[in-house]
Amino acid sequence: MSSKPHALRNEPTPVNTAKSQALYEKARRLIPGGTQLLSKRPEMYAPGQWPGYYVSAKGATITDLDGNQFIDMSLCGIGSTVLGYADPDVDGAVKAAIDGGSMTTLNCPEEVRLAELLVELHPWAGMVRFSRSGGEAMAIAVRIARAATGRQVIAFCGYHGWHDWYLSANLADDSALDGHLLSGLAPKGVPRGLKGLMQPFQYNDLEGLKKVVKEHGANLAAIVMEPVRNLPQPGFLEGVRQIASETGAVLLFDEITAGFRLNPGGIHMTLGVEPDMAVFAKALGNGYPISAIIGRDAVMSAAQETFISSTAWTERIGPTAGVATVTKYREKNVGAHLVRIGERVLAGWLEAGKSAGLKVEVSGIPPLGHVAFDAPNPRMLRTLFTQLMLDRGYLAKDAFYAMYAHTDAHVDGYIAACADAFGIMADALKTDTVESQLRGPVAHAGFQRLT
Repeated sequence: MSSKPHALRNEPTPVNTAKSQALYEKARRLIPGGTQLLSKRPEMYAPGQWPGYYVSAKGATITDLDGNQFIDMSLCGIGSTVLGYADPDVDGAVKAAIDGGSMTTLNCPEEVRLAELLVELHPWAGMVRFSRSGGEAMAIAVRIARAATGRQVIAFCGYHGWHDWYLSANLADDSALDGHLLSGLAPKGVPRGLKGLMQPFQYNDLEGLKKVVKEHGANLAAIVMEPVRNLPQPGFLEGVRQIASETGAVLLFDEITAGFRLNPGGIHMTLGVEPDMAVFAKALGNGYPISAIIGRDAVMSAAQETFISSTAWTERIGPTAGVATVTKYREKNVGAHLVRIGERVLAGWLEAGKSAGLKVEVSGIPPLGHVAFDAPNPRMLRTLFTQLMLDRGYLAKDAFYAMYAHTDAHVDGYIAACADAFGIMADALKTDTVESQLRGPVAHAGFQRLT
């Protein structure tokens, strides 16, 4: 039956996602891992229940294969659809680009316009290269940084993709046993010759970075990090900037997740620290494939001295979507809306938890909020939360990524549903019935970030 997103029911009918479950079973036989993205595997949410496939999406609403309509209050396109699903302005621009021909022997002018926009938004940068996904953009950026410095070692914290340069961080000294620096990211297939080139440090740990510099400073090509996951301690980012300048290493900010959340561009602009390079993806094209590497002229010009080239990077849809997304983001002051909606959700989680007698903790920045449940088995409780919210017509997990399409009515309904769910969860904890209330297995854990 079709779910009703805003109507709270004392005993809602369990949502039926049979068609999605059947298709996912087929996918697991045909596609290694079942999906192309770890974060889209139904096992990460509520195995056997999460509707893994959709028919249509508009605004903040998704219709699944079984005809259920859900308000998406979860990862929202895994953070890519910052404006909302099927935004009319972005889609209109893309449709016009398709009608005009999306690929030819010649270059599309939109990539020049998008480069101009990104440099205009980030006056410290002078040049731009494009690709189509975040992981490959990070690989390109690291290649350019190494080419510009003539060095090899990368100091890093945070998550930066699937490529060999990054996963080599999990290569241990013993060739028979791989390490677990970022647990859940196996380095099988990564050449062991890359071992030692990735040197980790923790976010907000300036002394840890200094230790890396002391040992590898002469061969340090870049310091690679997300400018924010948790809030930076006073002086931390400034200290990182100073170390990069003193060692001659490239300071590379991974803005793939945080970019275009608080302002039109990188979150580093709000934090007041300028890198030497920055990488954008996800929100840059509102879900259409486009990623960008921006940087200072002296660094970016090194791209001419190494081979970085791909036919797929020259198609027209990505840059067109990028121009339309950035333009609308600026005109509508989207960042202010994302912050306000996110603040309401974070406050709503806390209030709902307090009212239900359920211990919760919230973290993150308002447009990228997280809630944690204080329980003996938090993953099991999180699975129950997702199950209860599916029955109430919401895609929900322990995180919320705000979109411009989210309205106050969406938040009102969601928080009311959370209050209902939290009450049931609190009772289940008291009666030790969390596991017995689950209609499927417990959600899988994701990889552990180095933050």
